[in-house]
This record gives sequence, C-alpha cells and structure tokens, in this order.
Amino acid sequence: MAKRLIVGITGATGALYGVRLLERLRALRGWESHLVLSDAGVLNAWQELGVKRRDIEKLADVAYHPKDIGAAIASGSFLTEGMVIAPCSMKTLAAVAHAHADDLVSRAADVVLKERRRLVLLPREAPLNLAHLRNMVAVTEMGGIVFPPVPAFYQRPKTIDDLVEHTVARVLDLFGVRSPKLRRWAGMKGTPPERG
Repeated sequence: MAKRLIVGITGATGALYGVRLLERLRALRGWESHLVLSDAGVLNAWQELGVKRRDIEKLADVAYHPKDIGAAIASGSFLTEGMVIAPCSMKTLAAVAHAHADDLVSRAADVVLKERRRLVLLPREAPLNLAHLRNMVAVTEMGGIVFPPVPAFYQRPKTIDDLVEHTVARVLDLFGVRSPKLRRWAGMKGTPPERG
C-alpha cells in the first residue's frame, strides 16, 4: 500500500510551496497525496501563480472539497503518514491550535494530532503578533512541527525556485523522504577572512 500524505493549501502567501510539494510527491514511488485546497488558497494560487483549483487538484492523487467533513481524511481510521499545511494561514494555525475543526483542513490536522501522526505547518506571516506566537507554541506542545519557510542562504540560491525546492526537500525529510538534490550543510568551507 502506498504511503499517504495529506497536503493542505490555505490562504497565506506562498501557494508555490504546496504546489511544489504535490509535484514532488507525484514523482515519488510509493507515495499518495491527498489534497485539501481552501477557498482562500484558491484565490492566492490564482493571484500568485495564475492557476485554478482544477490545475492544482490534478497534481494530487485524491482531492477533497474543503467543506467535505465526511471525507476519508476526517477519520483517524484512515491511515496516513501525516499532513503538511503549506502555506498555513494564521486563521488555519489558530483553528489547529484550538481544535476548531470547522473545515476539512483543520479537521484533518486535528485527526493527525489526535492520532499522534506528524503534522507540519509552514506559516506565512510577518511580523508575528502574540496570538500567532502563542498558537505556534500550542501546536508545538501538541506534537506538531512549525516550519516557517525561512531561506537557507548557505546553498547560494540563484532563483526563487531554488529557495522553494530547498524548503520542500527539508519538509519531506521530516517524513523520511531524502532528496539527492538537497544541498545539505557540511560545515564551514575554507578560512574566513582576517578581522581588521
């Protein structure tokens, strides 16, 4: 049986993270993607990438409507490896932090947490207010992983795509998927210049 990973795409900037994650999962043998794309996520994807809901849903093995609370991923008996919400809006973060499962994205996240599976959130907001920070702490205390898509400049990225690829590969690392393309930190190279 294929390993199943739920992907939530919500209404924060950075739709490309979720799209790229779906593309990587499609290319992986033995993995199956289950997508929930919120209505606000659709708006952002159109604004940022010029793509429609159906274009993104085609990248997933299974796609669910965000109001489909009766979907397979709304139950803990449906086995998955976990869930990634990329990008994760502050509204979705708050819903997850407070178990306010009023749509399928937050319900699926709630299920992942209660079943002690891996939940990874890529929050996209800056600056952060105290409520955002407290919600991140709450999710972390429940076992979730808060993974802001912060660029790693040691890889010397040349394009935005390089930055996105690095983040997505690091997220997949958390599920045991190793990318040969990921440039990993191997320690300082050479001798730093003398201080003046």
